Amino acid sequence: MPKDPTRRLAWAVTLSALVGFVVLAAVVVPWRWLPDLGTWTAVAPGDLFPAHRLDQLDAFSGQQRLLRWLGIGIGLGWALILGLTDWGARLIGILPSRFRLLSAVAVLCLLGQIVVLPFGWLSYRNAVAVGLSNQSIASWWQDQGVDWLVTTVMTAIGVGAIVLLARRLPRTWPVWGAVAAMVMVMAGSFAYPVVIEPLFNTFTPLRDQSLRHDITQIADREGVHVDEVLVADASRRTTALNAYVSGFGSTRRVVLYDTLLDSIPRAQIDVVVAHELAHARHRDVVTMTALAALGSAMGVGLLALLLGPNGRLLRRSGARAVADVAVIPVVMALMAAGAFVSAPAQNLISRAVEARADVGSLTATHAYDAFTAMQVQLCDRAWADPDPPAWSQWWLGSHPTAVQRVGMADYLRERAARP
Repeated sequence: MPKDPTRRLAWAVTLSALVGFVVLAAVVVPWRWLPDLGTWTAVAPGDLFPAHRLDQLDAFSGQQRLLRWLGIGIGLGWALILGLTDWGARLIGILPSRFRLLSAVAVLCLLGQIVVLPFGWLSYRNAVAVGLSNQSIASWWQDQGVDWLVTTVMTAIGVGAIVLLARRLPRTWPVWGAVAAMVMVMAGSFAYPVVIEPLFNTFTPLRDQSLRHDITQIADREGVHVDEVLVADASRRTTALNAYVSGFGSTRRVVLYDTLLDSIPRAQIDVVVAHELAHARHRDVVTMTALAALGSAMGVGLLALLLGPNGRLLRRSGARAVADVAVIPVVMALMAAGAFVSAPAQNLISRAVEARADVGSLTATHAYDAFTAMQVQLCDRAWADPDPPAWSQWWLGSHPTAVQRVGMADYLRERAARP
């Protein structure tokens, strides 16, 4: 065991957060309902779409998938170049000394967004070409600006906390950094619906009293108290269908896209609502936030181990210590690398949670045909591949595939019909 007290604390933080993450995931994640490990089989894509439509979906989603992976690869590569060489430190060195930390994060976030911008632009143009996006060019650029601003502020808070804690508490900063990271994740998830989401969409209360009555009845069957059901003006950007639950406690709300309300039968809306209410019943937002908080604490511990005073990464980055503002590029690079490496585990958990919500929806509504029709609609309207490549689904898929979800519904229908 190393003698350096800071390193010992870093090991303690890392291992404690890892154990906490594994235990919590083992207890609260519904592994039994994970489609990848289930007892049912996925349907064939041809059972959902005719051959010509499958060809269209495959061609479009393949292009978008390639652009997404190129963006991920180029963005991560750029971050590593700036962080694992002294280029990032040199860039920070030419910035004005006043507010250097904030300006450094702002410049690095801007450069990071610029290098992936061509892929985002091509993806946007592809979506416009097929009618998936109806967003104007001006609105798209506005979103890029808002996204840069939000990313800059959130990154500056996180990275700034690490630098300032390392400066004020050089021996124990990994512990306090882990605590700060967990608090920020929990606070961010709580505040996100009321602080960040309104920057991108306008939300109004659901006015359809008949639908509200249906939602109340479904909520009663699922044992959920519905605080607020909101409608997002998604139609000014997309024709895709979606709904989600965000926040917890006093900020929890169920959000429906206006595209969902304007174009599909009530029975299909009901299964979507029942899915989101199942998330609320199982407190999935709290679960995912708690796991993210433990993951961020583990990340702080690993960061302290990798950026020790005698570490190669710190020397290569051109920073003198973690308390040096010049450390920001390497910290951001390691954060980006950590997010990429941990994506399969995060999405594995997410798919399990989403599968349980599907089961909750079908249990509450018994609307198997509507559920299947809804999965077809979701794919069709989003121009999504109902059966994407396994490697990409494993790394980036946050939901079970459409063929898995319909296969699960068929299995549950057959099980319910058994005497």
